[in-house]
Amino acid sequence: MPYPKGHKTKVRNKIVESAAQAFRTKGILDVSVPFIMKGAGLTHGGFYAHFDNKEQLVAEACRYAISDTITILQNAADQEKQNPKINSVIDYYLSPYHRDKTEMGCILPALSGEISRASEEVRQVFTNELERMIAFLSNLAEIDSSKGSALLSTMVGSLVLARSVNDPELSGSLLSAGKQYAKELVNS
Repeated sequence: MPYPKGHKTKVRNKIVESAAQAFRTKGILDVSVPFIMKGAGLTHGGFYAHFDNKEQLVAEACRYAISDTITILQNAADQEKQNPKINSVIDYYLSPYHRDKTEMGCILPALSGEISRASEEVRQVFTNELERMIAFLSNLAEIDSSKGSALLSTMVGSLVLARSVNDPELSGSLLSAGKQYAKELVNS
C-alpha cells in the first residue's frame, strides 16, 4: 500500500525538527545521525532517502531553527501592547527561560563556535540565516543593519556567557546586563 500524499515531506520535516533540537542542545559534532533519527521516531536506515549527508541536514536544521526563533520572537513582539516592541523581544531572548530551554532556543549561540569549522555549504546557510535574523531585529527595532548587527551580537554573546557559567547569580547578572545594554543600544 503506497504512502499517502505528503508523507515523505512530513517525515523529512520530523527529521529536520529532531536535528534542530539535538543540535541546539548538544552541538553538531556530538550528535549522530542515528540519534537524530531516533528523536524523530525513525530508524537510521531511512536517513539517506531524505538527505545526501549530515551536512545537508545541518544546513536545513539551521534554516528551520532560525525560522522557529523568528516566529517565537515575533509572537513576543505581537503580545507587547506598547512600543518599542523590540524591548519584549530583548526581554524574551535574554530571559532565564530562553537560557535554560536550549532545545528550543536560538541556534546562533548554540552553534556559532562549531560553524566556523563546518563546510562552505553549511557556513553559507548559517550566514544567510544570521543575516535574516539581523534584518528581522533591525526592522522590528527600526534601526539600520549595523545597529541590528550590534544588537544581535550583544544578545547572542550575553546568552552564550549566561549559559556557560555554573554560578546562577552570575548567569542572571549577565542576562540583566545584556538586556540593559541591548535596550540602550536600540533606544539611543
